[in-house]
Amino acid sequence: MKQVICINWGTKYGPTYINRLYGMVARNITPPFRFTCFCDNSENIRAEVDCQPLPKIDYEIPKAKTGIWPKSRLWGETLGDLKGPVLFLDLDVIVTGSLDSFFEAGAPEDVILTRNRVVVFEKLGQTSVFRFMAGGLKPLQDLFKTDPQGIAEEYRYEQRFVTRNAPGGVKFFPDGWVAHFRRDCRRPFPLNYFLPPKLPKGARIVIFAGHLNPQDAIEGRWSDAVPPRSPLAHLRAIGQRDRSGSIWRYLRHYIRPAPWVGDHWRP
Repeated sequence: MKQVICINWGTKYGPTYINRLYGMVARNITPPFRFTCFCDNSENIRAEVDCQPLPKIDYEIPKAKTGIWPKSRLWGETLGDLKGPVLFLDLDVIVTGSLDSFFEAGAPEDVILTRNRVVVFEKLGQTSVFRFMAGGLKPLQDLFKTDPQGIAEEYRYEQRFVTRNAPGGVKFFPDGWVAHFRRDCRRPFPLNYFLPPKLPKGARIVIFAGHLNPQDAIEGRWSDAVPPRSPLAHLRAIGQRDRSGSIWRYLRHYIRPAPWVGDHWRP
């Protein structure tokens, strides 16, 4: 039984993202499989999704500007009623190919992350796609709850804390299985003004780290704070850019619509 999990709290994502993630998983996995969402509200989530309450914790989630520390709920001694290896997926990824190999890589007890290639000079994992044994990260949670706020400030991102402290160390999925939309799909300047983002050959999952999400990619905008517009209109608006960023950054932060994202990102 292949087990895929996700987590949702609050209203940032909700049923739209959960239902679409389930649909993508179901189309790209060989049964039998189980899809579990740990959430604080199961309303309007499709019936095929196994909704379970957010795992209980006995510490306070740190208040931090960076890192998604509520994911630490998944590191406890128990994970709902799940046993064995689970594949965690962020709600805003898109699945573009078979997920079967993610369950075949390494040994069942291995902690396997996606390699973070954005941070070039650090051996860092990316927890957007992340396989581990249910209950196997209890030592990680035990360490974290000794000083959640201090650890969040020291490590900044939960992926760095997991990479450096996971019991038994971490392994990485093979390069190419997971693509980073901003790094691997969008075109470099000036091609970003002429060509749409590409789907790298062999990519099975595309992650959307940062403010850019799948809907932004479909519409051709860097974030929901920037309206979709033509290349010429974007260039003409250069004087209206956020003054905290450079002109070079503004020029690079333009993408044309990526219809292939919508082909995959559906219920």
